[in-house]
Amino acid sequence: MVEMDALPEECIAHIISLTGLTTPRDAARFSAVSRAFRSASDSDAVWHKFLPPDLDLIVSTSSSSPPPPPQQQPQPPLGRSLTRKKDVFLRLCSSPLLIDSGRKSFALEKWSGKKCYMIGSRDLSIVWGDAPRSWRWSSLHVSRFPEVAELLRVCWLEVHAKMETRLLSADTYYAAYFIFKFVHENYGFENRPVEVSIFSGSMGERSNIFLDPDGRLRQQCQTARERYSHVFREASAAGLVQAREKQIPRDRGDGWKEVDLGEFFVSDPPTGELQINLMEVKSGNWKSGLVIQGIELRPTQMTYRESSR
Repeated sequence: MVEMDALPEECIAHIISLTGLTTPRDAARFSAVSRAFRSASDSDAVWHKFLPPDLDLIVSTSSSSPPPPPQQQPQPPLGRSLTRKKDVFLRLCSSPLLIDSGRKSFALEKWSGKKCYMIGSRDLSIVWGDAPRSWRWSSLHVSRFPEVAELLRVCWLEVHAKMETRLLSADTYYAAYFIFKFVHENYGFENRPVEVSIFSGSMGERSNIFLDPDGRLRQQCQTARERYSHVFREASAAGLVQAREKQIPRDRGDGWKEVDLGEFFVSDPPTGELQINLMEVKSGNWKSGLVIQGIELRPTQMTYRESSR
């Protein structure tokens, strides 16, 4: 019998990296076992598996990505300063990377290594967004993006987001969050529901959310959410499921608020397109003071529950 600590570091790292259920959290726990395990758990052989295989392609679309050298020599992700895979992983967990000309941000979820995106307001389709009397594009608000959309005055609020699901992590449950804030003298959102729909593949979800800047509905408002499948809906009326739960915008700690828009599942392999819609067009009320940073897509805790079975 040979003690694990007596094995060469390369062997321990290889064993850890071959464990299909190993997560970044597990690697951190392995590092506390012994000095040999700590060295092996920090190795590139282990942390390479936590980085998405298309990371170089994603980084190449970053607005801060360095130009390629004349000989097209391969460069470490995120530049020369980060050469260890673990350092690259931790960098992407702690500091989202602006990509697609500053219209999206990309990050990794710390405990799972799953992909996270925020679709910036410039990458959203906002009705009347190009009308100076209705919306103002501003860099005055602290944001991860160069610009955010500030609502001046509309009676028809309609925002759409689209994204190819192949860009997300496969076999993963995601939640979408609307990232926003209100400026002073806002009006038009009190007690008014905003209709939300999320479609991914053949599955969809509808809900009503309350942005409610004054907080008067925060204790009693409920979100009516309809989860349904187009396939089952055509086959049986039982395909329509309703779920009611409290939905309260919360502070993110960065000067912005977020509200949960709903969940969706990315299959393996990912196919189709994700579509998210927000609308408040029924009341006819004039609205002002809403500032939109974007829509964030993050893996849900269901990811870990499912993987632990």
